[in-house]
Amino acid sequence: MVLKCLALAIFLGFVTASVTSQDLPPAPGRFVNVGGHRMHFACAGAGSLTVVVENGLGDFSTDWSLVQPLVAAFTRICTYDRAGYAWSEPGPMPRTFDQLNVELHEGLKLLGEHGPFVLVGHSYGGLVIRHYAQIFPDDFSGMVLVETIHEDQRIPMGPAHAGLIRDDAKGRVIPAPRLAIRPEEKSVKAVPPSTEPLDPLRAKLSKQNQLVDSWAAAQPALEAAENSQKEWSAEYLAVMHNTPQKRILRNIPLIVLTRAQGGYDDRLGVPGVELEAERLHTQKLPADLSTNSVQLIVPSGHEMHLEVPEVVASAIHRVVLAVRTHQPLRQFQKLKIVGARLAQFVQSWRAP
Repeated sequence: MVLKCLALAIFLGFVTASVTSQDLPPAPGRFVNVGGHRMHFACAGAGSLTVVVENGLGDFSTDWSLVQPLVAAFTRICTYDRAGYAWSEPGPMPRTFDQLNVELHEGLKLLGEHGPFVLVGHSYGGLVIRHYAQIFPDDFSGMVLVETIHEDQRIPMGPAHAGLIRDDAKGRVIPAPRLAIRPEEKSVKAVPPSTEPLDPLRAKLSKQNQLVDSWAAAQPALEAAENSQKEWSAEYLAVMHNTPQKRILRNIPLIVLTRAQGGYDDRLGVPGVELEAERLHTQKLPADLSTNSVQLIVPSGHEMHLEVPEVVASAIHRVVLAVRTHQPLRQFQKLKIVGARLAQFVQSWRAP
């Protein structure tokens, strides 16, 4: 087993070092010019609702290639790359939630994609779409939070430390977003390519998408974008903590997907059992954002879209059906996510 893991690490490390932009397959989606920088969107399927996916940190549109075709079987779905990620060019700085959301909103409009959208956010992306719902309240109709960190949840922040992201907030005024990019923001300082191998879970992707991930992870624009996103996320989580969040999404259909086990040990300065109890408690809280919500505990790790794509797709399907039929989510409790395949649900749940 050790030799297999070592071989995989060597292989993925070789891919990261050897892939260049010249080797990269053509972008699978379309480009739109948002204020002077191009953004990449990949949409598939058709239906009366469009699902829009917001990635986690370090993830790309192609990482949803296992979920996207399942969702495209019953409605339209768009994945995209934030500015500075993969095929998307660098965008205006700083990379605040407001900035990301204004760019996403404008990009969807330029594409001709019409809301209100069902928003899906993984990890960091879940925080971004929570903010999208606040600044564009009429532009979304449902939400799925996939392994999204809560503002009151401590997480590993180093090899021997667990803490709250919001503790890094400095109380700064968040700059107003803008679409126009300044000339100096188009040039990105070169950084050494990452030497870390890709997550072994990405071996589930096609060989082409593994190459895309390796190439995208080595692009100099990514580090600048991610550093800015991390820096400003603390300010937003502090605001979320200090502002009542209960029922802020009204009765919008909302599903919260939470992994069954956190996998904490005692090396983070806090007993692992304490962190796990805290995680399970804080993961219940996002369900209070809406009066029409369900939390599902999933036997998976953090990267659910790679580990159990059919579970993520079926949760999206459930929200889509609730929106289409104007029925509470609990009307669709037939859905059993553990060990089931989406095809079963598509066959038994005919969308109106």
